[in-house]
Amino acid sequence: MVANPDWPPTRVHEAASRYLSPPEIAPHSAGAAIDLTLVTADGRELDMGTRVNANPEESDGACYTDADNVDSEARANRRMLSDALTAGSLVNYPTEWWHWSFDDRYWALATEATTRCTGHANSVELRGAARHAAAPAHAGPHSPGSVPRRFRHES
Repeated sequence: MVANPDWPPTRVHEAASRYLSPPEIAPHSAGAAIDLTLVTADGRELDMGTRVNANPEESDGACYTDADNVDSEARANRRMLSDALTAGSLVNYPTEWWHWSFDDRYWALATEATTRCTGHANSVELRGAARHAAAPAHAGPHSPGSVPRRFRHES
């Protein structure tokens, strides 16, 4: 049974991409992406505004990395996570504050790398390119100009 039989393939693809990376990218299974959060030294999760894997409907869009409907503590914690991971040249999948990638197709798209790499030597070489392509600290890892429109949350 198909839930939305009248949807064209492009709409099905876009809807599916809200819940997992687009199928043609598949970074988790390739070892190029990780879902994570911040915890204290004793293992208590910090407030990030939503649970990991929250969807846009249950969180009223607060799962988007740059959502404006999270409190200042959650925003500061997201900034801390972002600063640490972008310093390592990872990029965030902007519909999920917890999803971070390196050396996959989305990373190449977000950093404007001309080549997707899988070898260590190439990865190290491109880290500098990713770092130079990163947005200024005040703009966050995904300023509107650096994120494809279909991945942006616009109120």
